Amino acid sequence: MPTRLRWIRLRPQEAALLVITAIWGSTFLLVHWAMEHSGPWFFVGIRFLVAGLISLVIFRGALRGIRWRDVGAGAAIGVMIHLGYGLQTVGLQTIDSSTSAFITAMYVPLVPLAQWAVFRTRPPAMAFVGAGLAFVGLMLIAGPDAFALTLGTGEIVTMISTLPIAAEIILISVFAGRIDLGRITIVQLLTAGVLGLLTMPVVGEQVPEFSWIWVGCAVGLGAASCVIQLTMNWAQRSVSPTRATIIYAGEPVWAAVIGRVAGERLPATALIGGALVVVGILASELKLVRRRRAPEHAEPEPRE
Repeated sequence: MPTRLRWIRLRPQEAALLVITAIWGSTFLLVHWAMEHSGPWFFVGIRFLVAGLISLVIFRGALRGIRWRDVGAGAAIGVMIHLGYGLQTVGLQTIDSSTSAFITAMYVPLVPLAQWAVFRTRPPAMAFVGAGLAFVGLMLIAGPDAFALTLGTGEIVTMISTLPIAAEIILISVFAGRIDLGRITIVQLLTAGVLGLLTMPVVGEQVPEFSWIWVGCAVGLGAASCVIQLTMNWAQRSVSPTRATIIYAGEPVWAAVIGRVAGERLPATALIGGALVVVGILASELKLVRRRRAPEHAEPEPRE
């Protein structure tokens, strides 16, 4: 049967994910400043503790009647947030941002396959097309230097971080709609924060000297993280993991836009890559519709 493409309207949930992706992409500068005055695990811990405390103030009434399954779901997501953000931050201490962006982009094609395995439903064909375009775009944004991987400690740690990033997106969709929104947000953020601080003695990281820079960055990013995680928990109740991932792939595009405003000169390949990510997001909004062939008219019976 012939097929045609039909646009799917951008729903409020998907629009909200686009907004938080822009916020997400604009946080790189703050993280960069903070890493000059703090260790990665301390900063991740403080950042998410601040986020958790903010969510606790907002949803304090939701804790009444909290159940063990709320705690379990939030803790599972919190572990993935802790590992994903923490390992990525550790990797950025020894590798440049372009290499990190290239390696981290591996979670984009990984999520559709994980969704297929977890939910036993194959994502739409255009979702794979969108993920592929976004992945190629992210590689172009990363630049040619990102392909010269030497697989040092930073590269390996960043590569491992893509697994919990993909797992976080899948777990949010698994628990979406089943668990109270306020409860799961509080638990996952506090879990990520506490685990970040508990990781410090394991890796031998010391508490940094007081600095208003890391304090200001932690508070600002903590507020941003609260908004980001809350929106993800809400939106992914009705947005599939694959489509959400394609939207999240716009993060480096927004980071590049912020960098451009700050005076960075972007190569042409990065601009093309950003355009491909946008095209990938748009492509994921298309749906293949099969046209039914009209039945052929029966030939008239011959007259006797």
